[in-house]
Amino acid sequence: MSLAQEFKEFIMRGNVIDLAVGMVIGTAFSGIVKSLVDDVIMPPIGILIGGVDFSNLFITLKDGANAPEAGYSTLAAAQAAGAVTLNIGLFINTVISFLIIAAAIFVVIKLINKLKREAPAAEEAPAEPSEEVLLLREIRDSLSKK
Repeated sequence: MSLAQEFKEFIMRGNVIDLAVGMVIGTAFSGIVKSLVDDVIMPPIGILIGGVDFSNLFITLKDGANAPEAGYSTLAAAQAAGAVTLNIGLFINTVISFLIIAAAIFVVIKLINKLKREAPAAEEAPAEPSEEVLLLREIRDSLSKK
């Protein structure tokens, strides 16, 4: 078997295709969660703790070439000036995104496991034999006695 043939068989396996579909859906889901965290969850949390915009929560480790005396007003301004920054707010947003994704995956796996456990229980008990089958058995038994 040639290498190309083996590769084709490997790619066409169900697991590889399922993995590819999962990666595409996971990437799209990640974008949704990022927007949820950045645009919906973090603004109210920032207001509750004193108007802090987490995306602009950073510590300047080293000033850039054109550093203002009062400091940088935004992370973008600091990065544009060439400052070295410790981006705490972006890290917090990423951690919250991870926790939301992990919780969503936990729920999905839990539902899948529940469905797998219920599948054998859904099987019906074998039905009683029909009257014809019972009659044929009686005839067979009577013939075998003779």
